[in-house]
Order: sequence, then structure tokens, then C-alpha cells
Amino acid sequence: MIKGLMERGLKLPPQPRVVDELQKCQRRQERNVRVVARIISQDAGITAMLFRAVESPVYRHHRPFVSVEKIVQALGIDQVVNIVQAIALATAGNARTHRKIYERFWANSTAIAQLAMLVAEDLVSVCNIFPDQAYLAGVFHDCGVPLLMERFPTYCQAAAPLDQQATWFGLTDEDRKYQTDHAVVGYFVAKHWKLPDFICDAIRFHHDLLRLEDHSARTMVAILQMAFHLYCRSLYIENPEWPHTSATVLYELGMDEITAQEFMDEMLDRYNAVQ
Repeated sequence: MIKGLMERGLKLPPQPRVVDELQKCQRRQERNVRVVARIISQDAGITAMLFRAVESPVYRHHRPFVSVEKIVQALGIDQVVNIVQAIALATAGNARTHRKIYERFWANSTAIAQLAMLVAEDLVSVCNIFPDQAYLAGVFHDCGVPLLMERFPTYCQAAAPLDQQATWFGLTDEDRKYQTDHAVVGYFVAKHWKLPDFICDAIRFHHDLLRLEDHSARTMVAILQMAFHLYCRSLYIENPEWPHTSATVLYELGMDEITAQEFMDEMLDRYNAVQ
């Protein structure tokens, strides 16, 4: 499948050296804050965007940040690595031609990542998915979209009217027009960037929970779908997938409809409190 994608002109963004070195640190369970900070500081562009990213209200309780080392100390190594990966992915493509659409794409991804992090944090004892893992999946779940934008001009043209919405295209429509879809492309980006296998699988099936058997990947997709639904509610727009997926999502997250309403209200209160 990946050979076919490459033959159609899709180019997977290379993983920056800084991200590769950080992942090696994670694999050998490097917990030295100074070492991690020094690796990040090698890339001036990523360092600058990291400082910009942590200006988000989500991290207001940790501010002010005066150095990369202080950021790593405050947020933890795993979460900082996830943010750096998101920054690297965001800057891997050419966003100048369709700047407005790219900005909306990254705004959507960041918001869903933050909501997924909140959901996982509250349900960690039930779901065994950690907040930093949910954040990473949220940032990357639609990462196939910008690659399709770059490869197919008609994709961007069709996306232009969607500026005020949270959704992209249905997978069926994408398959019919481009012989692939953003979930498949996103899966190969995630594998190429060496994300954990269950997160790669969650990206591949984030619109199709029932096709997953692996428990951790299923749970991650349920968290992503809950986060997306919360994001739609925060924008006061309809989530067309929710009527078809809600029962399965709630079952996977250990809720019924009554407890789910209370849970969603609480998550939105927390999310809105830091916006």
C-alpha cells in the first residue's frame, strides 16, 4: 500500500534529527532533563516554537518559562517530546500556499489533543491510557490531511469552504477521488515517525472503532472520538458521526448516557477554563 501511495506522488515528511534523538532517549529511558533540553536546543526553530506552544493557557500554572530545561522540568520529558513532535510535524509541510486551511487544521488538531489529554487524565484508572499518549494521538490523528492537501490541489479547493467547521471529508469520498484517505496516509506518517504501534493503529481506524480488536488501540480511538465530540460541542456544531458511534464509545469508556452527559459537561468546563 505504501508503495502505491508513493507512486501517486505522496511524500512522507522526514523525521527531524532532534525528534529521532529524543525518541532514542525515550527508548533507553533517559530521564536526564538536561540531556533532553540540550537535544531540543540544537534546533533553534523548534526551540522557538516550543516556547510559543507553552504559552497556551493549558500550561498557565507552570509559567513563566525561562529556559528549555525549565519547560522539561515542569511538563515532564514525555509530554515535551510529544509537543516537539507536533511542532516538527506542523512545520514539515509547505503551509504558505493555503495558510488559512493549514491554520485551521492545526488549531483543530491542537484542540482535540488537549481535550483527549483531559479525557485520558480523568479516565486513566479505567482506560489505562495516559494523558501524554492521548495528546500525541490527538495531534497526529488527522496528520494525513496536510499531505493530501499538498499532493492534490483539488483537495485544498474542496477544503476551502470548510473554514468554519471541525470536520474534513468522509473516508469514502476521499477513497473515491484520490484512491486513498487521510486515515491511511496518517497511519504511514505515524509509522514513519516511529510512534507506538497502538497509536498508529488508532490513527488508522480513528473513524472506524469497530474494526479494531486491540484493546489499547480501541480505547485510544474511543478517547479521540469523545474528544472530537467535545470539540464539536465547544464550537456549537453538529458531529455527524456521534449518533452512529456514541454507544460503542461510551461502552469502551465505561459510561452510560447519563454519566456521559455529566462527564462531557465537566470536560468542557475544564477545557473552556483554560482557553
